[in-house]
Amino acid sequence: MVRNDELYRTVSNLAPAELASFLAVVEYGGFRAAARAVGGSPSALSHSVAGLEARLKVQLFIRTTRNVSLTEAGERFAEALQPALGQIGRAFDALDGYSDRPAGTIRIDSSTGGAEQILEPIFIEFLRQHPDMRLDIRADDALIDIASGGFDCGLRLIELVPEDMVAIPVGPEQQHIVVAAPLYLQDAPDLSSPADLHAHECIQLRLSGAARYRWEFERRGEAFSVATEGRLVFDSTRLILGAARSGFGVGYITRSLAALDLETGSLVQLLADWTPPYPGLAIYYPRNRHLNAGMRAFIDFVRTSSRRAG
Repeated sequence: MVRNDELYRTVSNLAPAELASFLAVVEYGGFRAAARAVGGSPSALSHSVAGLEARLKVQLFIRTTRNVSLTEAGERFAEALQPALGQIGRAFDALDGYSDRPAGTIRIDSSTGGAEQILEPIFIEFLRQHPDMRLDIRADDALIDIASGGFDCGLRLIELVPEDMVAIPVGPEQQHIVVAAPLYLQDAPDLSSPADLHAHECIQLRLSGAARYRWEFERRGEAFSVATEGRLVFDSTRLILGAARSGFGVGYITRSLAALDLETGSLVQLLADWTPPYPGLAIYYPRNRHLNAGMRAFIDFVRTSSRRAG
C-alpha cells in the first residue's frame, strides 16, 4: 500500500492525549464543558489542543472569549476521524473479555518426543477445560529461538532451556536406554560396557544436517559419549525402535518410547548401569513476556499438573 511518508511520520508522533482532547472539545462544544466531562482542566485541554495544532501546522479552532468553534480545517479533520474512531471502537469491542477470559491461540515449539509424551496429560486436557483456546504445536527436534520464531512458549529438556527463560518442569524424569531384541542377542557379541558397542550393529540417529548422534553414558559421576557405527541411519527414533524390535541391531532411545516393548519382552534393556535418568521436560517462555489470559491459564494448568504428578 502506498502511503505519504511525511503524513505517516506526523500521525505517528501525535500523542493520543492530544487527539482525545481535540475530540472532547468538538463533542462538548468548548474547553470548559469538555474539561467538566473528562475530569481535566480547561487550561490543560487548551494546551493539548495547541500542541496538536502545532504538530499538524493547522489551526483547528477559532477561540474567542465567549465561544470556541471549528475552523473549516478542523471540521474536515473531525469528520475524517469519525470512521477511524468507529473502527477503533469496534476493535476494542472485539477484544472485550479477552483480557480476563482464556481464549485465542498459543503457539508452542516442541521436540517431537516431548509433544508425544505430554500430548494427553497436558495439551489435550487443557483444551478440554478451556474450549475457547487453541494450541498450535510445531514438533521438531531442531532448536530455535522461540521469541524470534513467533512462538509463545517452548517444550524441551530442562538442560536445553536458555537461561533467560522461565522454565516449568513437566512430566517425569527422562532416560535414554540401550535396547535390542532377544533375536539379535542370540548370536551377538558380548555387550557389558559401552566399549563393546564397536562390535555391534548400532542403529544410528541423524541430527539436523549430517551429524550422527553420539550415545551418552554416565557411571559413578563420570559422563561421556560414544560414537557408534551402523549400516542403518534414521532421523526418527520411532523408526529406530522398529528396527531394533525387528532384531536388526542395537538402538538408543528413550525409556518412555520403549516402555511397551520392554513390558512385552520384544526388547530388553542393556547397559542399565550406564544410563541413569536425568531431569525431564519443561515448558518455558521469555522472562519479560506479558502473559495474556490464555497464556496465564496455560501456565497455571502446567504448574498444577506438574505438582499433581510430583
